[in-house]
Amino acid sequence: MILTDQQIRTEIERGTIVVQPYDPSCLGTNSYDVHLGRYLATYDDAVLDARRHNTITTFEMSAEDGFVLQPGILYLGVTEEYTETHAHVPFLEGKSSVGRLGIDIHATAGKGDVGFCNHWTLEISVSMPVRVYPGMPIGQLIYFGLQGDVQTFYNRKQSAKYNERTDRPVESMMWKNSF
Repeated sequence: MILTDQQIRTEIERGTIVVQPYDPSCLGTNSYDVHLGRYLATYDDAVLDARRHNTITTFEMSAEDGFVLQPGILYLGVTEEYTETHAHVPFLEGKSSVGRLGIDIHATAGKGDVGFCNHWTLEISVSMPVRVYPGMPIGQLIYFGLQGDVQTFYNRKQSAKYNERTDRPVESMMWKNSF
């Protein structure tokens, strides 16, 4: 089941959901709005290799001028909010207003894990040029209840690749897998 606004607020008060900074006006009927952080990144190479570490260049957007995203480029962004989820499964979805600008905020990674504690890295692509700004609403977190006990929380997994706390976008760590 999806948590309602009242349930999300209760879980925040219990500490099973953490959102920093928290703004009560961002709490929707059954979601919490998150905002685009000030950092974007692009990959350095034109061809990415799943078996090697693909490096990125990170840059800071101007609060006044924003940044124009271009089609055909994968941008890594980050949520302004740091989040923790200790008893629910978080899903990040784009806001409809963002989708109507032709912006996709994630390619495949909309589901988080119980125990994820970090800013969310966004895989941003656009269908036409669009100017974005740090602090603009970019997505919404939806929380699902669990059935059963969790054996290993994400932040305690030996194999977890995205545990290092950062407010910068994080590149793919696919290269750390064996295949």
